[in-house]
Amino acid sequence: MIRTSIIMENGEIQSDVPLSRIKEKDVKWYWVDFSEPSSKDIRLLKLYFRFHPLAIEDCLDDFSQRPKLDFYDQYIFVLMHGINTQTLDSHEVNMFVNSRFIVTFHKEPVSQLNQIWGEMEEEGGQLSPFKIMHRIVDRLVDDYFPLVYKIEDRLNTIEDNTNEEADSDLMDELFDIRHDMSKLRRILVPMRDLLYRISNSGRLNALKEEQLYFNDVYDHLIKLVEMLESYREFSSDIRDNYLSINSDKMNNIMMTLTVITTIFMPLTFIAGLYGMNFVNMPELDEPNGYFIVLGIMGLVALIMFGFFLKIGWLRFGSKKRRKRRRLLRLK
Repeated sequence: MIRTSIIMENGEIQSDVPLSRIKEKDVKWYWVDFSEPSSKDIRLLKLYFRFHPLAIEDCLDDFSQRPKLDFYDQYIFVLMHGINTQTLDSHEVNMFVNSRFIVTFHKEPVSQLNQIWGEMEEEGGQLSPFKIMHRIVDRLVDDYFPLVYKIEDRLNTIEDNTNEEADSDLMDELFDIRHDMSKLRRILVPMRDLLYRISNSGRLNALKEEQLYFNDVYDHLIKLVEMLESYREFSSDIRDNYLSINSDKMNNIMMTLTVITTIFMPLTFIAGLYGMNFVNMPELDEPNGYFIVLGIMGLVALIMFGFFLKIGWLRFGSKKRRKRRRLLRLK
């Protein structure tokens, strides 16, 4: 689908006009938007607009291109990345821009462009192709903030664990979050580099009036990348803490089993000793021998249990475990 808007010299805006009207003398500038274009629409990029074949190839490639800025004789070509907020997959928004026109090309619907299209119909006389370009870039970047803030909320939920979820479930969620952060970072870092180039390129004289606005978008991208980096570190700390907690639990379990085994060692020795089938064993003739041996075994078990409890090899109470868990998280 192709839609066209033209801004006349007198500031009048005309939308959905035939493509042939963009070359009329009283047209100040125009915006042509290729949304989900057909093969017939695509041919217009070369035959009608005469854009460079390499730029057209970048628009049509099925695999995702890195955000880029290319300079041509009569225009610049900008490739930006929007994002699907549900899947976190990126989609391309291509722009051909100079002081007389902006041509946008995208294979998927882009809601931000629809919003800006409506705004242009209201205030087109105050806009220019480069201002439209800035608004598109700004809206695409703004869509990343809710996703990054959502990651922060998810990490805080895992860190607090108010629902007392199992550690294995929390670790699965944590690794899903780290995967999402990696996807976002692969999009944001090239976008940041592109905005730095746009903001600091000496060849974009036409952008001097909008320089501050592009610098602001660049600052937003720096903030997003720094937030992601801090969240990656935060997630690593949470992961390490949970691994420490699990290791601590395993050590306690092994210590408890070791203590139990150690307590039963002398009891097993006594039981084995009196289980031998020798005839001449003096204690076998003792009427109360059975109860005496049981008493000795119980006394030995109590003494060893008390000793292990005193030296701290046995620890009881959920409060202590929760306190130790909190301390591990705070490290």
